[in-house]
Amino acid sequence: MEGAEIRVQGPKGTLAHRIPQGIEVNLDGDRLEVSRKAETKAVRSLHGLTRKLLANMVHGVSEGFRKVLEINGVGYRAELKDKSLHLTLGFSHPIEYRLPEDVSASVERQTVITLESHDKQVLGQVAAEVRRFRPPEPYKGKGIRYQGEMVMRKAGKAMGGSG
Repeated sequence: MEGAEIRVQGPKGTLAHRIPQGIEVNLDGDRLEVSRKAETKAVRSLHGLTRKLLANMVHGVSEGFRKVLEINGVGYRAELKDKSLHLTLGFSHPIEYRLPEDVSASVERQTVITLESHDKQVLGQVAAEVRRFRPPEPYKGKGIRYQGEMVMRKAGKAMGGSG
């Protein structure tokens, strides 16, 4: 702890977070205790946020986080070259996505991308950016989705009816 900044270091890396005003953090042995100085609505909302951000930092530098993306679609695939993902998603050109320093990736079977990082916020942002290239569409379910994500499917053109 250095003033209003907390730095967490572990085997996976180092993270730092600035504590907002109205929130107090005390180091009690190997535990961080987060408390608030006032009872205003803004400070109460920052209390839980700060506690969870610090918990995520500790978990990230000790164990790390991972997100798994699945690619569905004929001819859709991904491969990892150097520090960038090369995606073929049905466009007229392949997409090259350069990964940030804090994020590592692995590709299994050309259709499963596993992203890992010690920073949960950066990992979520990278996963969202990769998914945004081709989000799952509701008719055939083609696209990039998070593992375990359910895509609501729509019926196609209705049978019959007047034309």
